[in-house]
Amino acid sequence: MLRHHARYPFSPITARPGFDWPGGRRLAVYLGVNVEVFPFGEGLGAELAPGGPQPDVLNFAWRDYGNRVGLFRMIEMFDRLSLPVTVLANSAAYGEAPGVIEAFRARGDEIAGHGRTNAERQGVLPEAGEAALIAEATAELTRQEGRAPKGWLGPWISQSEVTPDLLQEAGYDYLLDWCHDDQPVWMKTRGGRILSVPYPQELNDIPQIVGRKREGREFGAMIVDAFDVMLEESRRRPLVMGIALHGYLVGQPHRLRHLERALAHIVEHAGERVWITTAGAISDHYRALGL
Repeated sequence: MLRHHARYPFSPITARPGFDWPGGRRLAVYLGVNVEVFPFGEGLGAELAPGGPQPDVLNFAWRDYGNRVGLFRMIEMFDRLSLPVTVLANSAAYGEAPGVIEAFRARGDEIAGHGRTNAERQGVLPEAGEAALIAEATAELTRQEGRAPKGWLGPWISQSEVTPDLLQEAGYDYLLDWCHDDQPVWMKTRGGRILSVPYPQELNDIPQIVGRKREGREFGAMIVDAFDVMLEESRRRPLVMGIALHGYLVGQPHRLRHLERALAHIVEHAGERVWITTAGAISDHYRALGL
């Protein structure tokens, strides 16, 4: 018998109870926009090119471009297309990149938790240290936004053996780290349960552009192809399609054009069968179904 996480049982997507998204729609689409900050000269971070000795100015400045320029370029695109987003926010971004999260707040976007910075992994910490990280980030998001965040994505998709337990105990409704399904999945915790909302690792600009060295045109084509397949499949079963984005990647002008074309394709099909929404709204609706 293989070692098991015991968070959820195996369940084929073809053998589950049917349900609809609001208004009888069948495909829920959301954008997860990562707002991330990094200390200068230390810690983890995505790389444009192999980094040299610290301070790694090349990669630090490239990531900083996303907060100074790329995210604002993306906000203008979201406004043109009337798209809501879920902001996955490092809590340190309020101090390190003032005005960025506030610009999303002004649009009415959802603000979800994404750790303190993206220079650290929470899953390698002892339980007390991880609980403190979650508490610190949550307190700052709550103080800034006037409400506690409902959802959490760990920096670097990092989880320990007890992360779902700690998040449920900290009051979170949903987490995004487990990219194992195209529908929400209830996960057991030692204090109850927490909902796993699908988060993409394929339709995610870091694995594709940084990891697999694919460029904006191909990334945009992937989004269109995935949407078309999932739209057709949603006739048979309800689905969630997430798209994960970072300002220092798709906020670059040569990539934004392809992303906008792909998102415009989705917007054109919104209506009776497509619900363009946020991760939090997906969680709220699924929880209300009582499944």
